[in-house]
Amino acid sequence: MLPNTYFERYDNADDEQFYLPPRLVTHIDDQAIAAVTQLYREYFPVGGHVLDLMSSWVSHLPEEIEFARVVGLGMNQAELDANLRLHERVVQNLNRVPELPFADGAFDGAGICVSVQYLIQPVRVFREISRVLRPGAPLVVTFSNRCFPTKAVAIWQSLGDGEHTRLVQQYFEASGNWTDIQALDRSPSGWRGDPLYAVVGRSTENQVPTSATTM
Repeated sequence: MLPNTYFERYDNADDEQFYLPPRLVTHIDDQAIAAVTQLYREYFPVGGHVLDLMSSWVSHLPEEIEFARVVGLGMNQAELDANLRLHERVVQNLNRVPELPFADGAFDGAGICVSVQYLIQPVRVFREISRVLRPGAPLVVTFSNRCFPTKAVAIWQSLGDGEHTRLVQQYFEASGNWTDIQALDRSPSGWRGDPLYAVVGRSTENQVPTSATTM
């Protein structure tokens, strides 16, 4: 288990207050955003049901792909209302309530974009994400080298880029219901702007055990 001290923050005041003002800006540059979109293009099925966690006013989903359902869960109602890709919007602080208000196996894919560094209960959240994904569905976690330093957890701020990747892999592994966990460096080649890293895992939740299928 990861020690609780890893998830202390400089600012432990209510997250709701910090995220109260809408921030209609992007937190990574256009090249890094394009890398996120390409990952979603590769991993999220056309016509699927997609969950955008820690969502904001943009989801970086491929414009040319139609999804049957896109649900955004974030901290700010105004930001979510401005996101035209969303069919449904949920305002929820995952640090206060890590349980997700969705049925088992409801989604074909989920994403956390440049926000994983703010989770103070990441293993619980990852376990919940696996529950609401269909068997084999991916969670795509992307991050760069930017953050709000007062809200990022201590362990994140003490590590470098490569170590961040290993930390997110540990979140997947510690939750116990993911397979095919892969670390990816999608930083644009030759680009001197924002790097883009990803860790992707596939849910093993809601699978029928092999022994049960033969009964």
